[in-house]
Amino acid sequence: MPVKIVWPAVAATVAPNIGCFIVGYFIKGNIRWYESLKKPSWTPPTWLFGPVWIVLYSTLGYSSYMVWRDGGGFEGASLPLTTYALNIVLNWSWVPLMFGTRHIKWALYEYAALCTNTAALLITFHDVNPIAGYLNIPYMCWNIFAMTLNYFIYRDNKQIPADEEVAAEKVKEVAFS
Repeated sequence: MPVKIVWPAVAATVAPNIGCFIVGYFIKGNIRWYESLKKPSWTPPTWLFGPVWIVLYSTLGYSSYMVWRDGGGFEGASLPLTTYALNIVLNWSWVPLMFGTRHIKWALYEYAALCTNTAALLITFHDVNPIAGYLNIPYMCWNIFAMTLNYFIYRDNKQIPADEEVAAEKVKEVAFS
């Protein structure tokens, strides 16, 4: 019996990872900067972030497929899928803020917005398909962990005003390039 591939599920699972690889561009050129920051002793090794995000993005993507499938498509599940789209945009935009502009405080604020949106995502996904909501509990936990890490990095590496001006210029450069 041939295996039937459910292409919408495959596409939904892969889609969040595409952006992950694109924003990886900002990390590649700034890894030395990140490594030079003071970080708490409980900071995971740098190599661990990529695999963790691939698993979390894949789970997030597949659960969005479950919501799309069980919620009646884009029309029937517009609220949870809009929340999901905003979540992906917030998630992908953290990397350019943190690594592209090197503005740790702005990245922290952005992570707070992401965590708030992720809580809404879990609730709206759960309303359509409880398993889709539960599948993203590790994603919520990792986001809270990452936001906490972002806070400690900010606390221990406060930027002087001149650096904030440079960071503001980098924001304009990244946003308009």
